[in-house]
Amino acid sequence: MAELDQIFAALADPTRRMILSMLLEDDMAVTDVAEPFDMSLAAISKHLTILTKAGLISQEKRGRVKWCKLEPNALKDASVWMQAFGQFEPVNLEAFERFLEVELGEDAP
Repeated sequence: MAELDQIFAALADPTRRMILSMLLEDDMAVTDVAEPFDMSLAAISKHLTILTKAGLISQEKRGRVKWCKLEPNALKDASVWMQAFGQFEPVNLEAFERFLEVELGEDAP
């Protein structure tokens, strides 16, 4: 569960979600990732570290440039966990209320 906690904590931040969306297109240099944000390169690096620790991205050095790559299977465990909640039909409260009225109404004196 610790891995899921890290994934969901990483996804809780809108900047990190935007970074993940950007990396859907292609690998990006850290400086390119930082470009659209109004924050320092150090702040972006902290976001990238969190994403890396959560296993959502990987980083590698190519020459003098550090590149970020989306890890395609990173959300698999989180997805499986969330899908478990989809196995239950949503509760129709109106139908349940009608059922109770019928059931309780028949038992009433």
